[in-house]
Order: sequence, then C-alpha cells, then structure tokens
Amino acid sequence: MTETFQFKLLATDGKARRGEVSMPRGTIRTPAFMPVGTVGTVKAMYLDQVRELGADIILGNTYHLMLRPGAERVARLGGLHNFIRWERPILTDSGGFQVMSLSSLRKLNEQGVTFKSHVDGALYQMSPERSIEIQGLLDSDIQMQLDECVALPAEPGEIERAMEMSIRWAERCKVAFGDQPGKAMFAIVQGGDLPKLRERSALALKELDLKGYAVGGLAVGEPQEVMLEMLDVTCPILPAEKPRYLMGVGTPDDILKSVAHGIDMFDCVMPTRSGRHGLAFTRYGRINLRNARHAEDLRPLDEQSSCPATRDYSRAYLHHLIRSNESLGGMLLSWNNLAYYQELMAGIRKAIEEGRYADFMVETQEGWQRGDLPPV
Repeated sequence: MTETFQFKLLATDGKARRGEVSMPRGTIRTPAFMPVGTVGTVKAMYLDQVRELGADIILGNTYHLMLRPGAERVARLGGLHNFIRWERPILTDSGGFQVMSLSSLRKLNEQGVTFKSHVDGALYQMSPERSIEIQGLLDSDIQMQLDECVALPAEPGEIERAMEMSIRWAERCKVAFGDQPGKAMFAIVQGGDLPKLRERSALALKELDLKGYAVGGLAVGEPQEVMLEMLDVTCPILPAEKPRYLMGVGTPDDILKSVAHGIDMFDCVMPTRSGRHGLAFTRYGRINLRNARHAEDLRPLDEQSSCPATRDYSRAYLHHLIRSNESLGGMLLSWNNLAYYQELMAGIRKAIEEGRYADFMVETQEGWQRGDLPPV
C-alpha cells in the first residue's frame, strides 16, 4: 500500500502485462477482474466471499447509487467503503454506460445528461462535473470520466459526434476531479468500431496525462475480432506506464485474448448474472445446470476446485435449486463463477511472470473445447 496512486509493470510477455496498482486502500494485482457491485452489493454474494476469492477491487455504479440510496446519504454514512464493509479499493463508473442502456429514459446535450429515473420517474441531472462530484461523495478510489457510449453498429457520424463530446467531457472531468491524493481519474477512449476515431480519441486523451485509461464502447454489439482490432489500434497509443482498463468485458475468452492485446483491468456482470440464470463457468467451459443430464449426477462441478460451491455441492442439487427457482442456486453458481474468474486471473498473472502466456492460452482454450464431463 502507498499514500499515492502508483502503477508498476512487473513483467511482460509479448503484449501481455503483469503489474500492480498501489493505492492507500490496497494493491491491485493486474491483470485484474473487478466484480460488479452495482448498488453496493455484488449480487447474490457476501462481500466476505468476494474478498476471500481474491478480488482486490470491486466496481460500483454511479447512476444507480445516485438514485438510491443517494450519494449525499452515502457520504453522511461515512462513504461507500464503510457503508458496504469493503476496505479495499472501489472503482466507480461514471453513468456513461446508462447513456446507452437507458437511452429511452434520458436526454443528452453538451452540458450533460438528464435521466428519468427508472425507479420513480424523477429527473436527475448528470453533467461531467456532477458525475465526479457523486463519485467523490461515494469516496471512490478510481473515478471514471462521464462519456457517451454508443451501441454498435452505428453511423460513423454518430460515433464521431459522441467521441468528440466524450473528449470535451474528459477535460471537464479532469478539472472537476482536481487533486485527490491517493485517488485516480481515468479517461475513456471511444470511437466505436472505426480505427481512425479510436486513434484520435486515444491521442487526445493521452494529452490529459491522467493516471489511467479505459477503453469503452466495446462488447456492445460488435464481433470479438472487431473488439480486438480496436485494442490493437488503441493500446499502443496509450502510455505504457499507466493501467489500461477494458470496460464491461467479458467472457473468459474475451479476457484471455484481451490480455494478450495489452489490457490490465476488466469488469463484467457476466459471472454473477449467468450464475443467477443457471450457467456455470468452469475449466471445462460453460455448464448449463438447467439441463436434465444433471438431474441425478452426484459429481460436483469440479472436484479439484478450491471453491466450496464448485467442489462440495452435487450437480444434481444445483440442478434442483435452479429448476426450483431457489435463491441458493443462483448464490452457489455466482460463487462458483466468481471463483473461476479469479482463478483464471491468477493463472494469467502467473503465466505472464513465467513467460509462457501463449502456452497458457492454448491450454485453457483446450480445456474449454474438451467440454464438460461425460454424463453419468
């Protein structure tokens, strides 16, 4: 731990990077996966479990926390860390993703966004300055700029307009963030699936000399190969001595390949959302516990796992819980999935340190391709 925000590269293997982000609240081992704690909870998980699985940092959602319980209330209650009992770093997104996902409930102009709450219909103003103010009230350790995320496919003119405005909003966010010792603000590279726009965005944001950079607006409708192409355009422009965060990504395969293209940090709701719907991620690939083949299978998901949810509960019981819509089913599979994601990240870090990341990728993908155990 340090009193300032620092990023140190410890090893590289091709474009893959092994590093550490040091902050007053703890060290983030990279490549890192950040479980998503949208409203101050990683759904269906105790934060003690999330901590024990090896997560160094979690993510909170500025838009949702603004609605309830409210940023000012969280501040009065001692900040988000005290409120949810999480002493390690927290990254908050800016509300920019909701500009896309809640497009029917918002109005957008140069000054910012007006949201109509999906909870009670009340109107909320979100400018770049207000986004940073909310994140400060939450006492977030890494704060993201407000940006406009465009769903793909989209018209080139629309992508360019949103990208240029996001650059202007990044400049305003930097001023609003000011000097916050031990904390960081990250800018977000936009530009859709157009290489020239990605390049322009990265070059402009690099000039702001921030402590970290994110790549946004990917995994929003484009094929994986397009996402990786955009990373090849963007990552070489971004400062090598600063962390790179690919927002909202993704599947284990997305993560494995994006690390090979130079990404350090990830977040995604996929492991917990999939768990609540009966889908398990394992070294055998994806396993759908709704399938009847598991109904009388007393084997666990993976007897070699260190996670109790994976090792100690039979597939038959998990199948029963999911088919019965019991909450425990989603809890156990979310536990399994987050455990698998953190085990994957630990394996990635170790492989980069040992200079064998290409081999690790092949071995991991071969495990997925072999598939699940034969039915009993």
